[in-house]
Formats: sequence, C-alpha cells, structure tokens
Amino acid sequence: MAGPAWWSLLARLPVYLMSLAMVLLVREQGGSYAQSGTVAAAYTVCMAVGSPLIARRADRVGPRAVLVVTGLVHPSALAVLVWATAPGGWAQPAVAGLAGLALPPANSVMRSLWARLPLAEHERALAYLWEALLTEVLVIGAPLLLAGLMLAGSAGLALTAAAVTGGAGALGLAATRAAAGGGRPAPQDGADGAAPGVLGPLRNPALLTLVVIMAGCAVPIGLMTLAIPAFVDAHGSRTGTGLVYACWGVGSALGALWLGRAQSEVPVHRRFPRQVLGYALGTALPLLATSEVTLGVALAVGSVPIALVSASEMTLVSAVAEERLLTEAFTWASLATVTGDALGQQVGGLLMARLGPHGVFATACAVALAGAALAFGCRGVLARGTRPFPAEALA
Repeated sequence: MAGPAWWSLLARLPVYLMSLAMVLLVREQGGSYAQSGTVAAAYTVCMAVGSPLIARRADRVGPRAVLVVTGLVHPSALAVLVWATAPGGWAQPAVAGLAGLALPPANSVMRSLWARLPLAEHERALAYLWEALLTEVLVIGAPLLLAGLMLAGSAGLALTAAAVTGGAGALGLAATRAAAGGGRPAPQDGADGAAPGVLGPLRNPALLTLVVIMAGCAVPIGLMTLAIPAFVDAHGSRTGTGLVYACWGVGSALGALWLGRAQSEVPVHRRFPRQVLGYALGTALPLLATSEVTLGVALAVGSVPIALVSASEMTLVSAVAEERLLTEAFTWASLATVTGDALGQQVGGLLMARLGPHGVFATACAVALAGAALAFGCRGVLARGTRPFPAEALA
C-alpha cells in the first residue's frame, strides 16, 4: 500500500489550498474580493454537490476509471481558469464549478481501500490514524507550500502547479494494483441489495447518526478558527496568528504519534465517545489563555485528541457502511466535517462582536460537550450498525 498512499498524498494536496489559491488568483488578475468569493464559492458548492455522485460512480464501476477521468478534467479546468478567463464574467465561476465537480475522490478512495483490505484490527486502526495524521500535515503544510510556490512565481503559476500535481497523483493512484482491485461494482437491484437511492449510504441509521455527530464535532473547529485570530489581534499582533494556528495543528499531530500506537481492547463504538469527550474538554483550555503564548500552549495541549477522534470516525464509517457503498460513505463523512466547520465559522463571525473571543471559545466548548453527549447517547445505534471487517470474516 506504500505506492497508493504516496500517490494519494499528491492527489489530495490541492484540496487543502485550492480555495485560498483561487482568491489570490482573482485578486492578482485585478478582481475584487467579492468576485474572488464568488469563484471560490462556485468551486466549493459544486465540489459538495458533485463529490457524492463521483464517489457513487467509483463504488459502482471501480475507482480506476473515475480517477483517470477526474485526474484529467480537474487540472484541465483549473488551467483554463488561470490562463483563459478573467474576473467579472460568467466564465470564471463556471469553470471553477466544473473543476469542483471533477475533483478526484482520492480521499474517499484511499479510505475505502483501507476498509476493504483483509487487515488485522490494529493494522486498520493504524491505517486510519495515518489518514488522520496526514490530514493534519496537509492542513498545516499546504498553505505553506502555496506561499513557497508564490515566491517563485505568480498565484496563477502556483495554482497551475498544484493542479498538475493533484492530477498526476490521481492518475498515479489509478495505475496502482490496489485501485484496480479495490473497487467492487455494487450489485444491481435484486436479491443482493436494493438500489442506493438518493441518500445512498445515509439510509443506514448508524451511518446517518455518525455523520450528524461528525458535523456537530466540526462546529467547534469553525468557531475557534474565528476566535483564534481575534484573540491574537487583541492580545498580541496579527503576525503571530500563523504561529498560534500551527500550535493547534502540531498538537493534534503529536497526539496521534504519542497516543495512537497505544492499542485499546475497547470496541471503537465505546472508545469513540470517550475520545470526543476528551476533545470537548480540550476546547475548554483556551478559556484559560491570557496571552498569545498561553493560547498557543492551550491549543497545543487541547488539540491532542483531535487526530484520534478523526481516526475513530474513519474506523466507524468503514464498520457501519455497506461495503458496496464505502467510497460514497466516506465522501458524506468528509462533507459533514466541512459543513460543520463552515457553520461554526459563520456562527463565530456573528457572535464575535457580541461575545468576544472568550465568549466564542466558551460556545465552542459547549457545542463540543453537546457532541460528546450525543456520541455517548448513540453508542447503541453505532454498535448495532457495525459489520465484520474482511480479516474478521476470514478468521
């Protein structure tokens, strides 16, 4: 799996910098912030709408063909956006929307591959821990990489380079043996299973419950994303915001490396609520911060459980979703996290003027505690929805 893992890393890189790169591109071309927002929003909305459909196609015909098509269309659309459109017309939002629709499903494909492999339970747990750690690394590193690319050229060149890298990663992942054998076409209507319908894997009560919990747990992340720069602006200087954010991501990554290898005999549906509770308690630590330095320390310590929660979420998705719908199930899980984060940012912006940074930190803690309560309350639903993994079925 080293080859697919490496190619998937390249394929996923643009996901974490594309919205920012588009804003910088439109501004570089002379467009306004409003036009930048329209282009970035068109990309994001079309990505949200198209991702489940693309993933469903990957489940039905296998990931190879889908990765090849999207690996060609996505960077091509972004190249047109950079070199053949200008701000102010309909072309830029339309082409950005096409790029969003054709985003290669490398995240979901890779995670569904881990679920379908006949691994031992501890091996699968480590695989999803690696996925969670990779997410933290990309969240921290992708904007830094974009900044480095822009030092060497323009925003247009940086976006083009990122798009080509992502397309090459998708094509490389499609060429691996794991991608060729990892997608099993879904059975047709009949005795082997009903048609997935509009909701697809979300018809499963356990998966729907998990997706709701994941969205709720992402809301505090969005709230804190707004509160952190406001706190730093009030207690230090804006130049320190990036360093404080880095403490947040580094703490989560170190938590994965420090605690992740300590295997637990507790089933994941019982372990998950405890981890969410630890995450909720961690969101309370910024309430104690009185300076830029103490906030960085609070975020580094409080974020330790985040990657563990993410890894358990992926393990649960792979355990409760139907095997024939795994790629789409992981896509819905990712969209739930993105939606919760975006909702938290919107609410945080509305609350900031009234409550201030500490008030928003308190709101984030309250929402996280509510998410932990929901996770504890839904343990039975998650337990009833789990299915054996391939290794367990072979045992």
